[in-house]
Amino acid sequence: MLHNDMDQDLSNILFLDIETVAGKPSYQDLNERVQEHWNKKAGFIQREGDLTPDELYYQRAGIYAEFGKIVTIAVGFITEHGKQLQLRVKAFSDENEKALLTDFKTLLDKKFDPETLLLCAHNGKEFDFPYICRRMLINGISLPYVLDITGKKPWEVRHLDTMEMWKFGDRKNFTSLDLLATIFDIDTSKGDIDGSQVTPVYYEENDLERITEYCKRDVVVTAQLFLKFKTLPAIKPENVHIL
Repeated sequence: MLHNDMDQDLSNILFLDIETVAGKPSYQDLNERVQEHWNKKAGFIQREGDLTPDELYYQRAGIYAEFGKIVTIAVGFITEHGKQLQLRVKAFSDENEKALLTDFKTLLDKKFDPETLLLCAHNGKEFDFPYICRRMLINGISLPYVLDITGKKPWEVRHLDTMEMWKFGDRKNFTSLDLLATIFDIDTSKGDIDGSQVTPVYYEENDLERITEYCKRDVVVTAQLFLKFKTLPAIKPENVHIL
């Protein structure tokens, strides 16, 4: 039952999601050189004339790997028990980004076969995967095999993206995970917080645990959505184990 097709044995897929925040609590905490670069970036992303680089930094810096950092990586993998699919979800969360990324790299290197492992995330090819790679290099961490795509042919890159799967070649629109969860009648991970609130929850409320739980729920939704795309049965709630 775990075999969907020759290339996508479900047990070889690691579903993941990341949560990111601004790299510093405020624009004023940046050194002068970084401030200068953020000012240039702010000029490109400015949509409302009355927003200062300071305000934009707090709102938007987290989505850029050069100015943000990862605070949580949640992962999930599917197993089979008694002919029923099970989903196990755990997370790496740490205020020390290098420690978090090192633990994640260890998981990839030690627990999975690098030749068969597939990574799957929603909008992963444009956000999660490159963000993780950039932050690993900034922290002096060598890239795991599955993330190091330099020199690889497109068909050798073992990355899956549920948003890309939904596009069917249509490049015009972004489709949110929450919208797809809604139309496929999957219990949504939204409601408590959303991506725009992660930086305030991290810096103002100091509630990394809340962010982590939100991230883990997104992994559950991504895995269930992937199964929907493959016209496979959803995993029953009692078979979803969030660690």
